[in-house]
Amino acid sequence: MTFMTDARALEHPATADIRLEVVLHALSDPMRLIVVRTLAAATDEVACSDVPLPVTKSTTTHHFRVLREAGVIQQIYRGTSKMNALRRADLDALFPGLLDRVLAAADGQAARLDEPPLPLRVATDA
Repeated sequence: MTFMTDARALEHPATADIRLEVVLHALSDPMRLIVVRTLAAATDEVACSDVPLPVTKSTTTHHFRVLREAGVIQQIYRGTSKMNALRRADLDALFPGLLDRVLAAADGQAARLDEPPLPLRVATDA
């Protein structure tokens, strides 16, 4: 089951339809993991364009779609921007501790490999 509210609304799986193997597949890609880590670090919704990935725009769109269809993120249009947020409450209810463990492991790997910090370009309202 999916839910939609209007013509510009994007389809998302209902919480009960989110599957562990689909979530794990979505989280297994390095670019999608950057997106998830960026959203986890944000205090508000984040526009797709504020998550700088070293891939083409069409590939970036693909990664966001995979995350949305897996139930990892929620996307909503705000004006002309597509805003993104983690579906943390849904994931925590279905798979307690999974998201926190994945994020901690990703942070640990980044530190172990001496990777630069995430390239956050998230705009803040002052």
